[in-house]
Amino acid sequence: MKLTHILTIALLSSPLALQAQKQLTTEEFEKQLAKSGDAQLLDVRTPDEYGEGHLANAANVDYKSPSFKEKIAKLDKSKPVYVYCLSGGRSAAAATALHESGFGEVYDMKGGYLKWNTSGKAVEGANKAGVKGMSTAEFNKIINSEKVVLIDIHAKWCPPCVKMLPTVNKLQKEYSGKAKIETIAFDPNKALVKELGVDEIPAFLLYKNGKLVMRKNGFMEEKEFRSLLDSQL
Repeated sequence: MKLTHILTIALLSSPLALQAQKQLTTEEFEKQLAKSGDAQLLDVRTPDEYGEGHLANAANVDYKSPSFKEKIAKLDKSKPVYVYCLSGGRSAAAATALHESGFGEVYDMKGGYLKWNTSGKAVEGANKAGVKGMSTAEFNKIINSEKVVLIDIHAKWCPPCVKMLPTVNKLQKEYSGKAKIETIAFDPNKALVKELGVDEIPAFLLYKNGKLVMRKNGFMEEKEFRSLLDSQL
């Protein structure tokens, strides 16, 4: 009977745990945040990322900083917390940490700042860095330079991007003369990335004769890269 009682409690408490830590789309996040007058909004990216643009009234609490737990301990656990990062990875981990620390309502924005920004929603502090990235004309020259061109949009803070880089470099040499593989760093090219409609990285854009024929996101094995390229050769 005791074991049955324990299992019953576990089953009943599980949905509550899920409700306490909820992932919202950018649209849901925006609407719910606007209605919540006492919300605590956290940007868990690095100070450099935060300085290049962030949501209005967001406090910067770097998830990877050694002082992260110390800073969230100063927040009000009785009030809802809304959290976001660039694309969702760090905010998901931060939301879990907040929930485990005793916060009753934790909302994580799916897709992060990248999704928010590319959808045209309001931000503060953007373009402060004044970094000039690749122009549209320069990009068009690249995609028209060969019959088949694969664009890899990546970032050094993106684990799947870093993991795939040796494969990308290998295939750049192997497919030379047959197809062009070009890597474009996300951070200095935010304006171009937004123009291309990329709201998640890693992102791969495959062009043939200057026309976009395929778009893929996420980690890919070497055989997937080969299949993607070979399908257009």
